[in-house]
Amino acid sequence: MKRRSVLAIILSLSVLLGLVLTVTAGLSLAQSDPDANSAARQATVEYTLVTGGGTGQLVFVGVGGDIDGVVNPTLTARPGDVVKITLINDDGMLHDLVIDEFDVATDQFADRGEQDSITFTANKTGTFDYYCSVPGHKAAGMVGKLVVGTSAAAAVEGADIVRDPSDVPAPLEPREPQTVEVDLVAEEVLGQLADGTVMTYFTFNGTVPGPMIRARVGDTIVVNFRNEVSSQFPHSLDFHAATGPGGGAVFSNLAPGEETTFSFKALNPGLYVYHCATPSVAHHIAMGMYGLILIEPEEGLPEVDREFYVMQGELYTEEPFGTTGYVNFSHEKMLNEQPEYFVFNGAAGALTSDEHALRAELGDTIRIFFGVGGPNFISSFHVIGEIFDRVYDQGSITSNPLTDVQTTLVPAGGAAMIEFQTQVPGRYILVDHALSRAERGLMGYLYVEGEEQPEIFNGTLTHGSGH
Repeated sequence: MKRRSVLAIILSLSVLLGLVLTVTAGLSLAQSDPDANSAARQATVEYTLVTGGGTGQLVFVGVGGDIDGVVNPTLTARPGDVVKITLINDDGMLHDLVIDEFDVATDQFADRGEQDSITFTANKTGTFDYYCSVPGHKAAGMVGKLVVGTSAAAAVEGADIVRDPSDVPAPLEPREPQTVEVDLVAEEVLGQLADGTVMTYFTFNGTVPGPMIRARVGDTIVVNFRNEVSSQFPHSLDFHAATGPGGGAVFSNLAPGEETTFSFKALNPGLYVYHCATPSVAHHIAMGMYGLILIEPEEGLPEVDREFYVMQGELYTEEPFGTTGYVNFSHEKMLNEQPEYFVFNGAAGALTSDEHALRAELGDTIRIFFGVGGPNFISSFHVIGEIFDRVYDQGSITSNPLTDVQTTLVPAGGAAMIEFQTQVPGRYILVDHALSRAERGLMGYLYVEGEEQPEIFNGTLTHGSGH
């Protein structure tokens, strides 16, 4: 072999060795600095947020796609996704965007139109806050959720927002008119709509419906109302039991963090709805802001064994019924009256659970305070296997009741008081007899315990009846 050929081979091997060492060093650097590695990769999930977004509030607002116009939208990613979030200043105030768990933050900037981005690998699963770290801004409302799960619609856990149907104030003893104080708080809550499905509810005191209020004719109702500082929207109160402008709404429209007190005199007995009346009123009602107030007559109500509190509503989501993960409110579906869910006490199938089902003993006299928050649909309320002994139609508790009623109509924003005696043990199903709504979550159970009554009802249980 010639000397020149040997030298060429040695030089080639040296170059090759150098390349190997360079690649190895590059790999080691990438492994030791995963953030740098992810930043160099093309993002698989991208989001754009603006500050304020024309709302006049300290919030993030989504831009483009499914989050367009959504306040503090929930962002989703799959494990391993490279996530890029761009923040644009739209209000001329100092802001940034921080996610602690992924150790990323934009620069702080105050010029309108200025922007910055964070890029990171979603290498943790769970629900994480993104927020503005400027003092006071997170508390004022600049905070949203990033959900990293097994799919882009990763399931997250929400609070139990269901008002227990047995949570009814005790009947009032005979007394003179007095002042009754009521404390109500507007809270926007990430709540469980169905198994694996969550949404942001608007609530009074954290549940749907809000607390039932009980007073007597002649009482003065003093309402202490607060809108939580964490709320994204203003909220108010309209009492159908009140005589005065807006039922109180013109005196109670509060921005986040504000509070007020107003009062009204209970002039008329009856069972009445209360709800938020801040525009868009239908939006606020649909998201859960409704409840019942009972104004008893001077003599009170006849004694019964058990009282229950049930309200019906409908929910309008961008995503189809049964979608898992976080679902968003759809203004368009609401305007077109196309709900995805119908619910008793706030959630799909809420009153079928062991925790929230109605329970009674054989022979009990039952009273159901039933209302429809709506905002749009009438209820054909029915209990399968029972006949209502008395129905106080339209919530008029001083009128002669209807008797022996199978199904009663209750309008949106209306109520009825229903009474019957349990005569046969078993499971009874609460429905709206517009029965396709049962397949969209509108169903509850009443369990009656006791000995069989073959002289009243006798038969062999069959399967597949749906009851």
